[in-house]
Amino acid sequence: MPKIAVWSLFLVLLGCALPQGQKPWTEGAKPRPGDPRESRLANLRQLTFGGENAEAYFSFDGKKLIFQSTRPPFACDQIFVMNANGRHQRLVSTGRGRTTCAYFFPDNRRFIYSSTHQGNPDCPPKPDLSQGYVWPLYPDYDIYLASLDDLTPRPLTQAPGYDAEATVSPKGDRIVFTSVRDGDLELYTMKLDGSDLRRITHEVGYDGGAFFSPDGSMLVWRASRPLPGPETEEYQRLLAQGLVRPFKLDIYVAAADGSNVRRLTDNGAANFAPFWHPSGNKIIFVSNLHQPRSRNFDLYLINVDGTGLERVTYFEDFDGFPMFSPDGKRLVFCSNRYNSKPGETNVFIADWRD
Repeated sequence: MPKIAVWSLFLVLLGCALPQGQKPWTEGAKPRPGDPRESRLANLRQLTFGGENAEAYFSFDGKKLIFQSTRPPFACDQIFVMNANGRHQRLVSTGRGRTTCAYFFPDNRRFIYSSTHQGNPDCPPKPDLSQGYVWPLYPDYDIYLASLDDLTPRPLTQAPGYDAEATVSPKGDRIVFTSVRDGDLELYTMKLDGSDLRRITHEVGYDGGAFFSPDGSMLVWRASRPLPGPETEEYQRLLAQGLVRPFKLDIYVAAADGSNVRRLTDNGAANFAPFWHPSGNKIIFVSNLHQPRSRNFDLYLINVDGTGLERVTYFEDFDGFPMFSPDGKRLVFCSNRYNSKPGETNVFIADWRD
């Protein structure tokens, strides 16, 4: 049987082939008690229940969420879409390889994600943690474009090495992503069809997880800046093995062309997953600054000039990957709270109190 037919049959058996109707993973939102210290959040609801769910991002109309999840029958992350109330969850990636970092286009139909499926249909091996906690940079990751109307992925990048962490400008003109194509982990932008590639960052260290500001004029991202000597040598040694150690990351902003770079945090902690408030004046991000080198991550808010740091969540484990809805009325994030068993990460949504 041709591979295409086998894959289509597999999707039908999973109940994932058609865009309409109830899917096997449909749950719907479940109200959860809030923490009185989390005064910015109201009406907390849990949207996923079990597995490892992360990086849930709104469509530009605020009606849907696209996210990555490891859940049966998949052994590693695949891309799913659900309504913003948690219903009608369905698979939108191929089910092969490993995927990450999905994001909608402004038309709310097309979306991008990174996947290793073209290099190998199996899940890539997990990183060797004998060198401590590290993130893998799988060289088979490329960025693909698909649509809710046609799930067939089209490659936008085909350079050797890691291409991932892609997001789209609200202006609908460019994609920003992280790539190792020039020998270091740098930010690049390109048009929506993959053309007009431009390098944005030029310093030694990991630059990644970038998002455009609401008007598309600026970028915010996470970066490491190892000191010359042993720190830089370790960073480059790990990079040569396709690894990066995320113990010390800081939040940076710049113009969308990479000019006027400014550092917002310098606290010795792992600060990552920044996202813009719709006003363009504040940024929400994730940090373990209250317990550096621990897994106790919380959400923090900061002004775009680096002032006014405010703690948003207080859960004694992982809270991460925050994103405001386009109208600023809701916040979606991922958390270990209310787990049915250790190791689960689920998607939550709350009303935002400004």
